[in-house]
Amino acid sequence: MKKKLIFLLILFILFGLFVIGRFFYLSTSSKEGRLQIISSPTANVIIANEAVGRTPYEASLPEGEYIVKLVPDEQEASASASWQGKIDIFNNTRTFVSREIGSTEVASSGVVLTVQKMAEKPQEKGTGQVEITTKPDGSIVFLDDEEQGIAPLILSDVREGDHELSVFSPGFFRRSQKINVQEGFKIIANYTLAIDPTHKKVVKEEKDEEASDEAQLDHTITDPNARIIEILKTGTGWLRVRSEPNLTASEAARVDPGDQFAVLDEQTGWYKIEYNKNEEGWISSQYTREVEEE
Repeated sequence: MKKKLIFLLILFILFGLFVIGRFFYLSTSSKEGRLQIISSPTANVIIANEAVGRTPYEASLPEGEYIVKLVPDEQEASASASWQGKIDIFNNTRTFVSREIGSTEVASSGVVLTVQKMAEKPQEKGTGQVEITTKPDGSIVFLDDEEQGIAPLILSDVREGDHELSVFSPGFFRRSQKINVQEGFKIIANYTLAIDPTHKKVVKEEKDEEASDEAQLDHTITDPNARIIEILKTGTGWLRVRSEPNLTASEAARVDPGDQFAVLDEQTGWYKIEYNKNEEGWISSQYTREVEEE
């Protein structure tokens, strides 16, 4: 009888150790975080090559690194590009993905926010960190509309609570995102900016104006005793400047009717001019007239 009781006691102890061991195993092996994805337009969500749903999408995932792909619905696919990116999931934190899917990759924008525990306690109580990277590099970072510096950038001692984090780069659309900073945690914000097509137009117009001004300056004749010629109208609307005084020579530039130049040299049927600052070439004399002195 005594041996039987000892045997039952041993079984009871072993069973208790099994329960305790399994509890600790499950508690350490089930580390999970939350993933939230939104997109415009609506897209199908593929995680680790497996279709898991459509945006808006939210789920718990085991801690680790994942490849996420967003593919617009069929009716949107012809007008939108897909997106693929790498994300990290950390225990008891949230990873947030927001994507504006344009017709091409350069016309698309987005942000991935990942939250993780700081490696060390913050120096100032009630603060956390924000780490910002951008595409393109060198974007200007703003926190609550105050300029902080150039990305990549780490902001330390950021007060816990809600903030607005935005980035801007010339030639790209500015992008803003609400964030919530918690004490002892770091938010990793990875921005992708979309190209602003109107910026290229403005820059081109400015360059054209500058080029026009420069051309006007280049046509200024400083020698009062120079022999002046004026370009006449041509069938093409412009006159070709050649590197040598013959029709087989390469084209160096083009000048417009009404432009005036000083004659630097002359050969049969050809005038040598300075068509641009420190740049000289030959034009056909039959499309010019000599400007008489007043």
